Amino acid sequence: MKFTIQRDYFLNQLNDTLKAISPRTTLPILTGIKIDATDKGIILTGSDSEISIEITIPENIDGEKIVDIEEKGSVVLPGRFFVDIVKKLPAKTVNLSTNDQFKTLITSGHSEFNVSGLDPDQYPLLPQVSEDDAIKLPIKVLKNIIAQTNFAVSTSETRPVLTGVNWLIQNNELICTATDSHRLALRKLKLEDAQIEDKNVIIPGKALSELNKIVSDSEEDINIFFASNQVLFKVGQINFISRLLEGNYPDTSRLFPENYETKLTIDNSEFYHAIDRASLLAREGGNNVIKLATDVDKLELSSTSPEIGTVKEDVTTEDVEGESLKISFNSKYMMDALKAIDNDEVQVEFFGTMRPFILKPKNDESVVQLILPIRTY
Repeated sequence: MKFTIQRDYFLNQLNDTLKAISPRTTLPILTGIKIDATDKGIILTGSDSEISIEITIPENIDGEKIVDIEEKGSVVLPGRFFVDIVKKLPAKTVNLSTNDQFKTLITSGHSEFNVSGLDPDQYPLLPQVSEDDAIKLPIKVLKNIIAQTNFAVSTSETRPVLTGVNWLIQNNELICTATDSHRLALRKLKLEDAQIEDKNVIIPGKALSELNKIVSDSEEDINIFFASNQVLFKVGQINFISRLLEGNYPDTSRLFPENYETKLTIDNSEFYHAIDRASLLAREGGNNVIKLATDVDKLELSSTSPEIGTVKEDVTTEDVEGESLKISFNSKYMMDALKAIDNDEVQVEFFGTMRPFILKPKNDESVVQLILPIRTY
């Protein structure tokens, strides 16, 4: 194998490929990046057997020569080490060549590295995902869905299904749900394409988080394909494959009560910053608990730290319906929920002091955040 490539472009693609590589893998070869020089260009592959990323670097982009392939071939090079080498090379181009024993010569300017590569035939094959049945979403919408749900997945492995986001497709609607059993984030989206089969899958939160980092904001669409236990996200030159979580996601529909006891409309930013200030003492108390009390046209937030003191914040509300109420909640959960609602006005519905309450954008049911209150005595 022998090729010359633009260093900066190569480095960007290598960094994205590296996101799939875990140093904790049981297969040593998976700590490497597989490099294939082919007719299509250079193909980079990284995988930790849960997530796999495959990026194709074409020979030309917008009429500019990116890579010049003299000899086709493949090699697996130690991932982090190789990326560090490329990062520090002096010239604008990198030359790579391998011999029959996968010894790899990397040259750039006056620098020369000899690296022991591994046999690419030992690298596990990527999972195959059929590309027949696709959902197409604008990248901006996908990133938005991830931002509005992924923060609520569980970080505890005691219930593995809760470490992922449930994607349910039925009646041409996508419903994404994430919960760690203390809070829940829900996002609904009508799908344009009428031919989509119903699906019910759980995508690991970690995979969605890595995908979000790799996919840049653009006007492009992303294609999503599902296999029995894999999902493929395909955009531009990137293929991102993740294993799906096994198991049944709990039915969360019955968590949403019908009739509220108290409902208020409030300015998102003002509410967020008031909670942020009140949480300064809540964090010191070690439990993030903030108390909320509603009155006719205002809302009072308060928090206490035995060592430091107390804080009180009055927040004006646009309208309060129903009974006055006192409730306590985790300030971090509340701030995460408000951040996920990209609307200036937020409706909060309470169903009693010990029942979950919900937040949603005013006059919009597509995003719902549900939070369990905290018992305080």
